[in-house]
Amino acid sequence: AATTADTDQVRQLEHYANCIGLAFQVQDDILDVEGDTETLGKTQGKDQANGKPTYPSLIGLKGAKELAQSLRQDALDSLVELDERADPLRWLADYIVNRDA
Repeated sequence: AATTADTDQVRQLEHYANCIGLAFQVQDDILDVEGDTETLGKTQGKDQANGKPTYPSLIGLKGAKELAQSLRQDALDSLVELDERADPLRWLADYIVNRDA
């Protein structure tokens, strides 16, 4: 049977995953606006040209960047009680919102 600590850790990791998954999508939308076609590996502006709703189109580029950073921080906060074994997850959170492709 799972202990309370195990249940708490699972809840924290699920929250991390939800935050970081959304942060990935927000950053992807930002890169569609700002990214270089060669670096992205897809045509820059393709989502907007296809009329796809994106975070920058809904809340502006500045708002999308703030949202990505907020989600990153929320993801990191969910790991605060976990030890150094969660460091790869911390690195991943930083990478996702600072990536350029």
